[in-house]
Amino acid sequence: MLTKLIEQSKVEQFQGWLTQYESYVIVGHIGPDGDAVGSSLGLADLLKTLGKKVQVIMPNEFPEFLGWLAGSQDIIFFNKNTKEATDCIIKADVLCMLDFNTLSRVGGDMASVLEQSKAKKVMIDHHLFPGDHCDITISYTQVPATAELVFRLIYQMGMLDKMTKSSAECIYTGLMTDTGSFTYNSNRKELYTIISLLLDHGIDKDLIYRQVNHTYSEARLRLMGHVLTTMKVYPENIALLTLTDEEQNKFDFIKGDSEGFVNIPLSMKNIVCSCFLKEDKDLGLIKVSLRSVGTFPCNEMAAEFFNGGGHRNASGGEFYGTLDEAIKRLEEAILKFKPLLSA
Repeated sequence: MLTKLIEQSKVEQFQGWLTQYESYVIVGHIGPDGDAVGSSLGLADLLKTLGKKVQVIMPNEFPEFLGWLAGSQDIIFFNKNTKEATDCIIKADVLCMLDFNTLSRVGGDMASVLEQSKAKKVMIDHHLFPGDHCDITISYTQVPATAELVFRLIYQMGMLDKMTKSSAECIYTGLMTDTGSFTYNSNRKELYTIISLLLDHGIDKDLIYRQVNHTYSEARLRLMGHVLTTMKVYPENIALLTLTDEEQNKFDFIKGDSEGFVNIPLSMKNIVCSCFLKEDKDLGLIKVSLRSVGTFPCNEMAAEFFNGGGHRNASGGEFYGTLDEAIKRLEEAILKFKPLLSA
């Protein structure tokens, strides 16, 4: 029903590990999003069904709106429980690194622990330029989410019958959130074949949408209104939203409150690209989110100007400096990419 996208030799190698090893640790990137959390929990559920000892570890906390996912309450956060997380990583037989392409994406301290581990390592990811730090690298940039690759791995191993409803819900959440509820990077027919197969496992996709998108606070809606009043629209058909640390405090910001803000300006006529710059005092940087329509390569802009990357219409990065300096950096990028920004 689905093409066998993942090289069969890699599938068979991972299956071989399943017969040899019992202890698995699954890790995602810093600032875990719906795809990192969903794909990790989806794979974890499958491994637990197979009788494996499994622990999911994230570098730091995920947004509150993902807290309903089965298994999310058992995730260990490296920044809060460093010793426990380190012990788990060191003792693991197999490390599954999901939704990141280089160790730098988990933060320096955690990256060192992963690098020192003697475990077998597999990368499952969809971002450009994968590193060579794993024994098995399952990396396909044409898919919109790591969750799709987790599903395909399960499918190609012939284990769909082992997938529970909880695993299917987690995988669907990863697919939905990394495509903006299927509004970008989602025009491939086989994606909807996968969704159909997930529906066969009893998921309620409408309920999942509400649990992710319709559980925000009043403060979040007021924050959204404030951010939109400060929006800047450049004549080159690019819109800029910003959020300072002071503004976050004023509106009682909690992790995940700004999710989706970057998509809003794309509803305006002629806007080709939207940029969202958010101060992150904990990480000491400006988080950069970019979204675009049509053929504009916001991933190239992210890579060249913001130490990032991603997909053509959805990407991100980071900037070490002040918010004003990040805005100036964006304006340099606008000048460089101006010929491609015509609507």
